[in-house]
Amino acid sequence: MNSKQIQQIRGLAGRALFWLLLALIFIYLVFPLYWALVSSLKTEAELIQTPATFWPNRPVIDNYFAIFRNERFIQGLVNSVIVATSTTALCLVIGAFGAFALGKLRFRGKTPSLYLILAMTMFPQIAVLAGLYVVIRTLNLPAIPAMILSYMIFTMPFTVWVMTSFFKSLPDEIMQSARVDGATAFQTFYLILLPLTLPAMVTTGLMAFIAAWNEYLFALTFTTIDPGSRTVPVAIALFTGEIAHQEPFGEIMAAAVAVTLPLIVLVLVFQQKIVAGLTAGAVKG
Repeated sequence: MNSKQIQQIRGLAGRALFWLLLALIFIYLVFPLYWALVSSLKTEAELIQTPATFWPNRPVIDNYFAIFRNERFIQGLVNSVIVATSTTALCLVIGAFGAFALGKLRFRGKTPSLYLILAMTMFPQIAVLAGLYVVIRTLNLPAIPAMILSYMIFTMPFTVWVMTSFFKSLPDEIMQSARVDGATAFQTFYLILLPLTLPAMVTTGLMAFIAAWNEYLFALTFTTIDPGSRTVPVAIALFTGEIAHQEPFGEIMAAAVAVTLPLIVLVLVFQQKIVAGLTAGAVKG
């Protein structure tokens, strides 16, 4: 066997190993969603039978009808839409101004400010929860505004960081041309640069929306005294059965699928802009 044949065998083995690893990662990531979908289509009797089946013997959609008849689940959906949409909008508006200043303007302390914003992402939620709860109770804020403001703690740094990289990648000649034409800094930002940052805004907006939509710890804590403001993750976690000590696993899985599929659709629709936003500033030229 000559060296060329050995190289071909190594190449085939490498590709086979790569595709095997890719298949394992795919199964690892997709299987939880698949199992939730399968479980949501099973009856209660089939859910508790052993051994478990990987597909329902007779698929039913009763669990989906049940969750959409559940007033607490519907209210949780409405609250989640309000909280996630408001958090995303505030992050984009404030983050765009901050990213423009950090990416295009010159001022003292710009680099330390940028790294300070990045450092804010290092704190786990549990580390700031107690102090934040005391502040919110002292200010007597309602649960929904409290969640919106607290969610910005971990969505704003990512928004500013990604959009700053995107603003830095835009040619300085654009601002210089706008100044020659008599545009102010705000007009340059609002009329010229901001429309060019659409990929970054889609990326950061979608990430902020997903983070606020899925957040559980803050939502559970801030709605303890206001159950009507619970978001959908808390509503799902507090599902109860019709009889005591019953866990409605089928309804829980159906609710998980119902709130996850819209996010998957959004990611698939905007995947190209997401990639463009995340890779902004990666290539200098």
